[in-house]
Amino acid sequence: MSMLELRHVSKAYGDGAAQVRALDDVSVSVDAGALVAVMGPSGSGKSTLLTIAGTLEEPTSGEVLIDGTAVAKMSRAERARLRRRAIGYVFQDFNLLPGLTAAENVALPLELDGTAARKARAAALRALDGLGLADRAGQYPDQLSGGERQRVAIARAMAGERRLILADEPSGALDSANATEVMRLLHDASERGLAVVVVTHDPQLASWADRVVFLRDGHVVDQKTPARDAESALAQGQSR
Repeated sequence: MSMLELRHVSKAYGDGAAQVRALDDVSVSVDAGALVAVMGPSGSGKSTLLTIAGTLEEPTSGEVLIDGTAVAKMSRAERARLRRRAIGYVFQDFNLLPGLTAAENVALPLELDGTAARKARAAALRALDGLGLADRAGQYPDQLSGGERQRVAIARAMAGERRLILADEPSGALDSANATEVMRLLHDASERGLAVVVVTHDPQLASWADRVVFLRDGHVVDQKTPARDAESALAQGQSR
């Protein structure tokens, strides 16, 4: 069963002659246990796809389903609860709070959702340990390397009962070695049964994916290309 489905989703901003269509009739499905990479030039609609998939924005038309449930049928409170409990976000700029330790950053979303502090901390420590950061749990973000901060951000996205991970250029601020490590970690998450969607501009990193979706001008131009051919798909999309 698909964990995430976008069915004929379009998103337009503005009206009349000034209207911009960020997405146009996009259909994408991501199963539990799958890692899908989204590629395309700047302005192709990649980030809009993620924000709609994560229920942060509503489509102008079309339907979004998460774990078989139509998002449009949920109340605002139900959507917020879904985001807190089922969806994890990984951002390019980490979005860690500087005044909290690594463990406190990871535990915070769980506590905000009502998890008892002790239980949230235990879940945070498990998540950090799984990413090789058990010995860094008490460190603050400015005491961590860029790769360590990104792993903390991934731990925060995975802690608890998350079923869908959405990552927007999660390796963009990292060197090649750390970027590869981030993709390996996200791939491992999909191997454990999570559905993972990653926006990336790097064909080499996209080669970790089970499938590559290529966007151009808000349209899906390819989503059947094997990951090993991501660089070829990128070149074809840019030539159109």
